[in-house]
Amino acid sequence: MSLSTRHLLGIKDLTVDDISLILETAEQFKEVLQRPVKKVPSLRDVTIVNLFYENSTRTRFSFELAEKRLSADTINFAVSGSSAAKGETLLDTVRNILSMKVDMVVMRHSASGAPHFLAQHIPAAIINAGDGVNEHPTQGLLDAFSMRKKLGKLEGLKVAIIGDIMHSRVAMSNIYLLNKMGAKVTVCGPPTLIPKYIRESFGVEVNYNLKETLEWCDVANVLRIQLERQNQVLFSSLREYNIAYGVKRKLLDNLNKEIVVMHPGPINRGVELDSDVADSKQSIILQQVENGVAVRMAVLYLLSGRNPGNN
Repeated sequence: MSLSTRHLLGIKDLTVDDISLILETAEQFKEVLQRPVKKVPSLRDVTIVNLFYENSTRTRFSFELAEKRLSADTINFAVSGSSAAKGETLLDTVRNILSMKVDMVVMRHSASGAPHFLAQHIPAAIINAGDGVNEHPTQGLLDAFSMRKKLGKLEGLKVAIIGDIMHSRVAMSNIYLLNKMGAKVTVCGPPTLIPKYIRESFGVEVNYNLKETLEWCDVANVLRIQLERQNQVLFSSLREYNIAYGVKRKLLDNLNKEIVVMHPGPINRGVELDSDVADSKQSIILQQVENGVAVRMAVLYLLSGRNPGNN
């Protein structure tokens, strides 16, 4: 089996079969990562460049580790020390890199649509590692993989996405994926941080009451407040946000059930999530990080066109 696309630009472009194939392949790589020897020769002789125009820790390290586990040759591109800092265009930068015979490009960029632009102009496979406020497809995939590993299914699952929905590419990828896979989604947060069109355009429910949302859901995926993307004041203060929308231990203890807590990171402790929740047994945040390597191995592998049976 193979993916229906040459690139991973967004969950929006994937079919249900594509998503299922990625998750099933990630299961295989999850098993590989439990072995004493965690490295396989699956992408030997494949050269991958990690092109990050935005700061990143988890995503960049996760891709780098996934590439090394697959035995790929990797190049890490830092904008601050490159010709891009001198004014070189994105297309010229990538064309110069491709002249060195690169097979795949993992790209993060502050401009929405930048990976899509590249995919139209260069022959290498493009993997979107986050573009502006558009999508973060591998995060959406690893979140889904983590939910399925913990709860055994996606179809019919009640998932609440809580926080800064307006500026979150993670929220968009999660919504696209969960809708395709038959889950039920509710978004929750201050009215100023939830797009007015989201119910009609994306088929999700909206609830501005955190307690009601937590009582409804099976999984709470809590998002970071992205102050760096906000060009105006959208709530009174971080303290006020924490009072109204921070997920706290007492709030979870008062529910009539135990829910799963997730976060894509980095966590603003004491703002959207209190430490005694982030570090609790209900939290699968560290499992998300671990699962991210297996999911990104699966994505790289499938886009390379190589046969999983050769592992």
